[in-house]
Amino acid sequence: MAEPARSTLWLARLRERLGRRALYALLGALLALLTLADLTHWRALDALDNRAGDALLRWDAGRRTPPRDVVVVDIDQPSLVDPQMLEVAGTWSWPRAIHAELLTALTAHQPRAIVLDIILSPQDRLHPENDAALAQAMHDERIFVPMILLEDSARQAPLALAPRVMGIRAGPHADPQARYGIDAPIALPPELWRTGYINFIKDADGIGRSIELGRETQGWWLPHIIGRIAELLHLPGPQAPRFRLHWYGEPFTRIPYAKAYLAAQTEGAALPFDPAGKIIVIGATASGLLDFVPTPVNATTPGPFVLATALANLQSDDWLREAPGWVNPALALVLIVAMGVGFAARASPVWPAAMLAAVALLTLGMAVLLLRINLYWMPVSPLAMGALALLAFGLLSSRLEMAQRHHVQAMFSRFVDPRIVNSLSEERQVAQAEVSASREVTVLFSDIRGFTSLSEHRKPEEIVALLNRYFEMQVQVIFQHGGTLDKFIGDAIMAFWGAPVAQADHAQRAVRAALGMSEALERFAAEVARELPGTVLEIGIGIHSGPAVIGFLGTSQRLDYTAIGDTVNLGSRIEGCTKGIARILVSESTRALCGDAFGFIDHGAFSVKGREQQVRLHEPLPTMRRTEKTAPAAREGGAA
Repeated sequence: MAEPARSTLWLARLRERLGRRALYALLGALLALLTLADLTHWRALDALDNRAGDALLRWDAGRRTPPRDVVVVDIDQPSLVDPQMLEVAGTWSWPRAIHAELLTALTAHQPRAIVLDIILSPQDRLHPENDAALAQAMHDERIFVPMILLEDSARQAPLALAPRVMGIRAGPHADPQARYGIDAPIALPPELWRTGYINFIKDADGIGRSIELGRETQGWWLPHIIGRIAELLHLPGPQAPRFRLHWYGEPFTRIPYAKAYLAAQTEGAALPFDPAGKIIVIGATASGLLDFVPTPVNATTPGPFVLATALANLQSDDWLREAPGWVNPALALVLIVAMGVGFAARASPVWPAAMLAAVALLTLGMAVLLLRINLYWMPVSPLAMGALALLAFGLLSSRLEMAQRHHVQAMFSRFVDPRIVNSLSEERQVAQAEVSASREVTVLFSDIRGFTSLSEHRKPEEIVALLNRYFEMQVQVIFQHGGTLDKFIGDAIMAFWGAPVAQADHAQRAVRAALGMSEALERFAAEVARELPGTVLEIGIGIHSGPAVIGFLGTSQRLDYTAIGDTVNLGSRIEGCTKGIARILVSESTRALCGDAFGFIDHGAFSVKGREQQVRLHEPLPTMRRTEKTAPAAREGGAA
């Protein structure tokens, strides 16, 4: 328990210094800084957004059908093992003249564009006629072939020497000495290098979610093959070079390469599809050719399908637009503020948790609906920060409550019944208890009669033991009735009701406590008489109700929780009036506050020291009586 006590004490001191709201504000500021740093720089939570976004895109792809005018001529496994293809072209890789013949057949039907997704390097040294045939077919300006960017290659060439047909162009601030590694389609003459790079565009986790129209390096523009076709066909495109792909669940129109080629070589045979007006991607999906990349929809997506998806997105103007970059940080900050305000206002933890759950359902539902208008937004990372804020503020709230409870117990356990201490859990109550202020209270003074003469005939240790037993008994009664022990004054006891916890019935509690103290004295006196024959114990109890200043009084080394003011003074004077009159006397104000809870004997008016007007005093009876008795002998009053 020592360690928790130290930590809670430290937190209690910090709360005293900064204030509860300041602590929540400080924690909220730290969470906000953490959020902004992660969402704008560290990107540690991107993995959450990506995984959730991938799942959402897989689900969304199921409703999407690719356009029929984007066709994949597929070098699939059946084409590689087709007997006729084996007879004509042999095993892979096929002579480039085969591709030339297919391209010639396709361009005759006026397609919009053709992407030959086959690497055309190195040159065919054994059969240069194959490269020549392909070059002849490549004179059609609608055909594009790929190049590969070699970012870390030692083989670099000056970009200024790139053939104009490659689409590499200098920007306004281009470095004229810029060099870059490019694996160009050297099987073709440079004047036919209508090309663009086809490098796989992947995120930090290796998944390909986007594609590029091109990229800038050293002030030079290097086009992607998708960008080249977009320029040729004047397709709509995003403002940024890189854009997120919007995937299709249904397959593209796929024509086996062997079927298309053999039909083109058969006189009188029709092609298996009409190339007119189509965008055609010729590429490999055969497993042995290893042209597969990981994407949100499949860990082994064929490369030609990625190109086809990008072209279909551009043609249909339905690529995914990204939500503004400020949306997720703003949502995270709103959640952090909402959590902080909720806990600072001491709301039940159920409400912030329910609010976070509602926001999660709303935002995720919006993310689903936004895909229908081609807008991609994944709010998982700000929701995760909201959950972190819920946990952090919840822990802080719990620790503050614990620290507050320890603080209260440390302050009031000497003065108040532990049950009262435990009830001081609300910050408002603690603040009221700690601040000195005028409160309506009932003050009780109790004194032992004849204690001085008793002390003269007994040993000091006997007297101390006797007093300790007496105090233990009487304080227990005070605590049982919700009273606060103020102090011991020699053999006297001072207590009050109505603070630190407000008590509407403070006068009744004080009177019940006095009656209980009287009964306890009877039992205690009988015990003492048996132990110390000849010992007689009597007490006087005075009670008064009224305003008094309640609070901590003293120095930083020693503080007492006490009541001061005229109400306290009068309570002490009333106790002095009990001699020879009654064991318990209460003031007129206490009598009035008790109502019909007790029967009273009116002992008349008394003159007390420090007051010009006499004070009317009453003796409470152990049992309720509707009619009040008057003590004839006391009507003329006395003095104290």
